[in-house]
Amino acid sequence: MIRVCLVDDQHLVREGIKRLLDLSPEVAVVAEADDGMSALAAIGESRPDVVLLDLRMPRHDGIWTLEALRGSGIEAPVLVLTTFDDDELALEAIRAGARGYLLKDVTLQQLVDAVRTLAEGGTMLRPAVTDRLLRSLRRTGATAEGGASEPPPMPLTERELDVLRLLASGFSNREIAEALFLAEGTVKNHVSNVLMKLGSRDRTRAVLRALHHGLLD
Repeated sequence: MIRVCLVDDQHLVREGIKRLLDLSPEVAVVAEADDGMSALAAIGESRPDVVLLDLRMPRHDGIWTLEALRGSGIEAPVLVLTTFDDDELALEAIRAGARGYLLKDVTLQQLVDAVRTLAEGGTMLRPAVTDRLLRSLRRTGATAEGGASEPPPMPLTERELDVLRLLASGFSNREIAEALFLAEGTVKNHVSNVLMKLGSRDRTRAVLRALHHGLLD
């Protein structure tokens, strides 16, 4: 069972999402919050496997929450679930630490798949979102780590590139291991090397930086 904390300022929206997720035997909503400050307390107390986070909230919004979570050392993966199809907002959320970004018009199965992917260590950026983010990065001349003048990444081996391509598709370590016929521990080592060589703290930033430098088609 994947434990989820649901953060949204609108009670009816939270109730609707919770009732939908209750239809899945894989997911249980174990905590709720209506803004960033209450989210920190709820996440710290419930220790969920995944956080579903709205961005536009009064007082302490989603970006504030992401930055506060990162500063607190809480490592629960965050999936942004928002109404706003906004490139700059998506990029800001990813820079702040989000591991996924979905719009609220997704189906229940898409949402459950995304929650499962994050719980297993993967990322969830739909190709259309990734493409728009890359265009935004190029327009601003910035990278996912926030600077156009940074040095190019260290060269990746062919196997590391294989792993990177699957990371870009949102595969978890287990799924990468199955796809490449490797032990999961070996995949973890490759992922660590990819993050190190790309100078990125997490998978989402690594994929965006790889896209920026033309390492992925």
